[in-house]
Amino acid sequence: MNKKEIMEFINVNPIFHLATVDGETPHVRGMLLYRADENGIVFNTGKIKDLYHQLIENPNVEMCFTNGIFENLIQVRVSGKVEPVEDLELKKEIVKKREFLKPWVDKVGYDQLAVYVMKKGEATVWTMSTNTEPKEFVEL
Repeated sequence: MNKKEIMEFINVNPIFHLATVDGETPHVRGMLLYRADENGIVFNTGKIKDLYHQLIENPNVEMCFTNGIFENLIQVRVSGKVEPVEDLELKKEIVKKREFLKPWVDKVGYDQLAVYVMKKGEATVWTMSTNTEPKEFVEL
C-alpha cells in the first residue's frame, strides 16, 4: 500500500488499538479515530484518563488498524509521536459528530477534551499472504 491507500484504509477502519508506555509498563486500548488526512492522524481522549497522562510523559505511540476480516486480514501499524492540539473549533467539531461526548463536555467543559495528532508516522502493512516477508515502511 502507498501513503494514499494507507490513509484511505485507516479512515474506512476507524477503530484502532493504541499502544503507550507508562514507565516500563506497556498499555494498549481500543480507540476511535476522528480522521486521517494530509494534516495527520487525529483522535481524542479525556484529560481525566490514564492515556492523557501517559501521552504527556511519553508521546511515542503505535496505532494498529485492521479490517477485521479474518479470512483476508489486513493490519496497518503506524508508529510515531503525537502532539496535543488546542483548537476549540476542532473540539466543537468532534463533539458535534460524537454526540455521546456532549453531556460530558456540557458538564466539564471543552478544556477537559484532549485532542491529539500524529503528523509524521511510519506505517507498515501486514497480511496473511505477506506474513513471512520483510517489513516495508511508508512515511505518512
